[in-house]
Amino acid sequence: MKKETLNDNPLLCDIETGMCGPADENTGMDSKSTMQSTKKSVKLIYYTDPICSSCWGIEPQLRKLKLEYGNAIEIEYRMGGLLPDWSYNSGGIGKPSDVATHWDEVSVHYDMPIDGDLWLEDPLDSSYPPSIAFKAAQMQDNEKAVLFLREFREMVFLQKKNIAKWEHIEVAAEKVGLNIEQFKTDFESNAKALFEEDLKLGKELGVRGFPTTFFLDGAGNKEIVYGSRPYAFYEMAILKLNPNAKKSEYNKNWETLFEIYPTLTAKEFSELSGTPRTESEKQLNELVEKGNLEKHTTKNGSIWTRKNADR
Repeated sequence: MKKETLNDNPLLCDIETGMCGPADENTGMDSKSTMQSTKKSVKLIYYTDPICSSCWGIEPQLRKLKLEYGNAIEIEYRMGGLLPDWSYNSGGIGKPSDVATHWDEVSVHYDMPIDGDLWLEDPLDSSYPPSIAFKAAQMQDNEKAVLFLREFREMVFLQKKNIAKWEHIEVAAEKVGLNIEQFKTDFESNAKALFEEDLKLGKELGVRGFPTTFFLDGAGNKEIVYGSRPYAFYEMAILKLNPNAKKSEYNKNWETLFEIYPTLTAKEFSELSGTPRTESEKQLNELVEKGNLEKHTTKNGSIWTRKNADR
């Protein structure tokens, strides 16, 4: 894939930097004003968007980070507003169909299943509705909100669902056990203001591309990881701020991993289990043959689900 210019283009993701949107190495922040009191030694402010393909690309790293350093870190999810609307044309992407090929290309690069045909079949007009929906989910339950975001990502990247539509938003909310009546009320009222707060803070912090992850300690020290990076970058950021952070050991067998994360891609299973990527897909397919897992295949890869999983 040839390198394209990211200037002012929110949907174009640069494979070299792992960023969706224009990268800005001069991101600054008043870390003391954003670091809230927490029992965890390191706080992550993670700027993302439900349709950010580079953010889908770091799901394996984030999931492993939670398993190994969950006792030391707190992750605060913030929405960045990747696609306000289609009133721009830059970097070779000016209409939904332009995104289709781009998503197919980044799917190969990140080794994560992404079906770009969404943008040909039922394209989103904006990523704002699903972002506001995430804030509504957060108002109820932070843990369920993270599960809700995962459902959204699987819907948009693998199932080609237009997650700006209420019918799909509601399905995801129901699946993770949110109170739908309250969720709808919040979605139509207070969640929008919370989303606007995320956008405002993002501008203050200089966030211009996704994912952008700020690592903060209680003394106001910070590290920043831009874009999609290998696991070691995220681990090093934590250890720079807290050299005494203890890495937790966790059970890497498939039963335990699927108990924690009911759906896994081959890349995720490889990252979490320590299985070589060349072997991970073979192992997952063998578990399908034994009746332990179910497999959903797209044109650009698959995802495996634990049978009878309570999502």
